[in-house]
Amino acid sequence: MNSLPDEMVALKRFHGHLGPYAVLGYRMGITARRQFPERIYSRVHSGTQRPLSCLADGVQMSSCCTLGKNNITVLEDGQARAEFSDGKGHLDMIVLQDIIDDIGARCDHHNEEEMAMGLYSQPDERLFIITSGRSAPFGR
Repeated sequence: MNSLPDEMVALKRFHGHLGPYAVLGYRMGITARRQFPERIYSRVHSGTQRPLSCLADGVQMSSCCTLGKNNITVLEDGQARAEFSDGKGHLDMIVLQDIIDDIGARCDHHNEEEMAMGLYSQPDERLFIITSGRSAPFGR
């Protein structure tokens, strides 16, 4: 890619490369931060196996949930999913299965940045199933 938006340059620098799952996590965190601008906690269900685990870096980068602040947890569920809370409200975001299937079928080292930027430009409803409400909080 010739020119990346500043936030994608920063994500690439933070994560080490720009791939689809890092960008999806970034988008999740942006959406969650709009809903919870003051206080935010996250549970990322990706696990620690790449490439799905890259979701957690994107979430950290955009949501301000970090390991150092202990307001993010990575669960070994192997899902392209993240939950967010402010201690009262709840937001659940799941990557649509057709997006996951497309990444699995087409993404490789040569086109990952192009695929990532294609996802970056999509509206939330084309990427995620999003549910929100007041449910059992998980924040500390």
